[in-house]
Amino acid sequence: MALLPMVAVVGFSMDYTSAVSTRASMQNALDAAVLAVTTLPPTATDTDRLQKLRDSFVANGGQGTVNLDSFQVDTFGTARANVSASYAMPTNFMQIARVPTVSIGVTAAVRKTPSLVQATFKVDKVSGYWNKTVTLYGTKFGATSPQKLMTASYVFSSYGFTYTVGSGNKAKSYTTNEAKGYGTTTISLVNGSTSTVVQTQTCTTAGSTTNFVNPPTDAVVTSQYDSNSKQTVYFKTTCATTTVPANGTGAAVDVSQMNSLYLQMDVTTGNTATFKSNDPTTSNHLYLGLSPTPLTEVASGQTVDIFTVVPCSQTSYQAWEDGGNSLPAAYTNADFFYNVTGKCDFNQRPSETMLTQ
Repeated sequence: MALLPMVAVVGFSMDYTSAVSTRASMQNALDAAVLAVTTLPPTATDTDRLQKLRDSFVANGGQGTVNLDSFQVDTFGTARANVSASYAMPTNFMQIARVPTVSIGVTAAVRKTPSLVQATFKVDKVSGYWNKTVTLYGTKFGATSPQKLMTASYVFSSYGFTYTVGSGNKAKSYTTNEAKGYGTTTISLVNGSTSTVVQTQTCTTAGSTTNFVNPPTDAVVTSQYDSNSKQTVYFKTTCATTTVPANGTGAAVDVSQMNSLYLQMDVTTGNTATFKSNDPTTSNHLYLGLSPTPLTEVASGQTVDIFTVVPCSQTSYQAWEDGGNSLPAAYTNADFFYNVTGKCDFNQRPSETMLTQ
């Protein structure tokens, strides 16, 4: 008879230990389940989310009933979810004291900040004698192969200024070529095998033997000395950007379904080469900044997450060096300048989610 209380104490402690273990297992399963809910597309309903919550909870070893207590997305795109689970765990030894079950309850909450869902590209200025194309690639959620989302292709157009030195029988003509080189850039949105032009930029150059007075603020004015004519020749380059159609949104790329993004520059004439933002051996050809000047060269050996370098509701600036200069080099030597404006909202990317309870 003296052993009975001791047996009861040991038995109760075993039930208690089992309850503690079960609660920990349920908490881990609920944490995983609520994180899984935030990876559903924005079009998902609460019914879809509840089913995802239950499936993930069971798959991670959770026991009992799970509930989606709330799921809200505010006007800024921040999502918040609260979930709970309860389980009446059967006891073994505590039934002696007429306690057939022990109620176990766990809760969890998450906050998910907005993530990039749209990136709008606009060419600033592209130069150089080599043709080149910058391409934005994206990999969808659940996919393994990247697809083209946007291309910005530059075609060089040479310019030579012809002028006369002297007069009469002593007059002689000379031609001096503009050294930097400009041309036409075309931005297209890509959907599978269909490419649609949405923006163009055409640069034109004028030459003169006298410096330009009061050139436009967006014009590039350069000069070079021609040793043959013993003259300094001045060049003024202006670039006009056109949206296609005129009332269109331009190069606005929908990236809401993309789990990862990277940029790639292909130099197709001259010293042909390929540079990628996600390749640590070539990413240093990319320059980044939150203002037009200065831009910072990506450090050699690093990769760039495009989602993180395009801030929400803000314009950022990027440029590429096409390989004509040895690196490291000042950003002013880069050849392909453009800006990107980001739009953020709630989407499926899991990296912006944080457990708050």
